[in-house]
Order: sequence, then C-alpha cells, then structure tokens
Amino acid sequence: MFLDTVLARNPKLVDYAAELHRTGEVQPDTYVMDLDAVEANAALLARDAKRWGLGLWPVSKQFGRNPELIRAVARYLPRFAAIDAPEARALHAAGARAGNVGHLVQVPHRALPGVLARRPEAVTVFDAANARAVSDAARQLGCVQDILVRIEGAPGWVHPGQEGGVPLGGLAEFAAEVEQLPGVRVAGVTGFPCVQCVPGSGQPRPTATFALVREAHAVLAVRGHTGLKLSAPGVTCTATLPLLAESGATHGEPGHALTGTTPLHAADRNQPEQPAYVYVTEVAHVLADGRPALYGGGFYPRSGAESALIPRTGARLAVQRAPAEHIDYYRLLAPGDARPGDTAVLAFRTQIFVTRSTVAVVAGLATGSPRLTGRHDALGRPLPESAGSTGGEGTGGP
Repeated sequence: MFLDTVLARNPKLVDYAAELHRTGEVQPDTYVMDLDAVEANAALLARDAKRWGLGLWPVSKQFGRNPELIRAVARYLPRFAAIDAPEARALHAAGARAGNVGHLVQVPHRALPGVLARRPEAVTVFDAANARAVSDAARQLGCVQDILVRIEGAPGWVHPGQEGGVPLGGLAEFAAEVEQLPGVRVAGVTGFPCVQCVPGSGQPRPTATFALVREAHAVLAVRGHTGLKLSAPGVTCTATLPLLAESGATHGEPGHALTGTTPLHAADRNQPEQPAYVYVTEVAHVLADGRPALYGGGFYPRSGAESALIPRTGARLAVQRAPAEHIDYYRLLAPGDARPGDTAVLAFRTQIFVTRSTVAVVAGLATGSPRLTGRHDALGRPLPESAGSTGGEGTGGP
C-alpha cells in the first residue's frame, strides 16, 4: 500500500532497514521507524493546527506505544489521546500528558482512579453508567472531571468492534441525568470515524457520523453548556485540518499522519507528511509451487499489503491475500526471485499494538549518519540490546 511512496520519498529508510536485517541487528517481524520523520510530521501538524485554531490529541497505538516516538511527538503535541487504560499508562511512563482518555475503549471502572489521578483533559464516555463511574472516581479524588459524550455512529459507518455511544435521539435524556452528577462536567462530544477517505481516490470526506456529532454539539449548547469541545477523529492530517475547522471541530486526533500512512498518503505521494516506517521480515521457505513464505507476526488484516521488495534481487513480489481464518505464522508471496534467508521489505497500514512485532527506532537517515537508537516490543516495552541480534548475517545476504 505504501511501498512505492516510501521508496520515492524515504528510500534511505528502506536501504537502512534492509541493512539492519542483513547484518542481524534486527530479526524478521520488525517495524523500523524513522524517528526524525515522525518528529518532523508532528512539528508540521502542530504548526498547521495552530493556524486553523485546532487542538490535536495524537494517538500512539499505531506505532506500538513506543516511548522514543511518544517523546518526539510530545515535543510538539504534548497531550495525547489514549485509546485504552494500558495506553494511558504507557503514555504517562514516557512523560506525555493525558488529553482524551477512552476515546475508543472505555476506561474499566476499577482503573478509573489511577487514570483520573493523572488529570486527563477529557474522558470519553459511551453511556450514563460510565459517566456515573467517572463521577464516583472523580469525587473520591476530590475533583470534577471533564467528559466528552461519544455519539453513536450513523448506520453503515461504524467499524466492527467499535460499536457504542449515546444515540442522538437519547442525548437530551442522557444529559439530564449526567448534569446531576457532582463529579463530572459535560465538556463536549465526539464520534468515530468523523472523516474517512473515499476508496480508490483516497480523498477525505466527512461522514454521516460527523453530522450526528455536530447536531449533538448543538443540542448540548442549547441546554446551556458552554466552551464545548468537538473532537472529530479519523484521517486527521495536514490536508484535513481545514475541513475539521470549517466543520466546527475543535480537536482532531492524528495517528497515521504521524507516520505518513493515511489512505490519502497512499493515493497522493505529495502529501506533506513523510512516510516513516517499513516492515522488515525474511523468506522462511519456498513452497513447491514457487511461492515464497515470509515470517509473519506483523501482518494486520486491514493493512492493504500489496507487494514485498526483495533487496538482494530487486524483485517486487505480490502479497497474496489471506483468508479470515489465517493465523499470522507466515504470509505468502507470488512466485519470484527469492530464496530462504532473503530480506523482505514491505510498507502497509498497520496497528502495531495488535501485533507481536519488534519496533526498531532509527535516526540520522537524513544527515547520512543512520543509527539504531532502540528496540521495543509492540506495546512499547524495552527489549535487551541482544534481543534483535541473530549473531551473524542471514543466508540471503550478498
């Protein structure tokens, strides 16, 4: 999905990632992240958000909650959106501040005291029961917590596994109950996705859910709530900031913009954010019919993976589709010039936190002094120095 883009715009990343694998410094199933590119993307987003009067809560799940990358982003965008309580803890450990917590996954009731103790800017709630739990936890801490109301998505626009929220038609009843809770203040609304890219063209457009969120914002304003936030996550990147501002949003939540990997970036290589990662693996074996099998572990079902580069030969081999019952032990390629031990480099849309991959962070590519700065697992936990080393060159090296 992104291999052509990264080869055109960040070829040094591809070359260095292949070299790290060839020399055994990283193993198969490793995402190699360009620290400098991520930081530059964060600086760009912060600059343009300020121009449009928007707040941004960046998201770290897609790059594995990696502390090096979190710190780089936080220099420009200090308050993050945490999709769940473990991510909130990882962000805090890396020195970042809490922006919106629970925006996709509700905070478990028993985790609320610890999460609220870090004083998040907002906590998103899907229903009155969760609002009551937040209020109770906030009262125990002696504070009043701002909450965002998650609005139920429009039919046909909700991703599987992301159902939930207050129906627009039930918002007045919800608000009447929550307004009586002493530990929370209704501070705004949100929904997901509010922006989505048109398949094929990659062009961003507001969704029907965004329209519902805007209506909900108006309902709360009529009830007398002031200073309301409207967070509109979904394809938040430089190109969509004008759309958010002109549609009444106050906040966006950039994720893949930080790595230059939104669907818009796949369709248009001229987007200002730089592609900032590749996936490195290895040919494990070749089937009798000539199809190479790559070591898996990092293949995300919605990745859009299309082809793999075999640096030893320069071959570009198509990635074969995997059925729903597929277990990510291996991923098959179309027959081509590849042999066991060969490095394979891919670039596709990912959510690293749901993989079992290693994340290797590199810096200095732009200055000609590349270096590996650290390795972490897919949840941001540091790995020992020796964890990525195979102790020698792979058999596919030149």
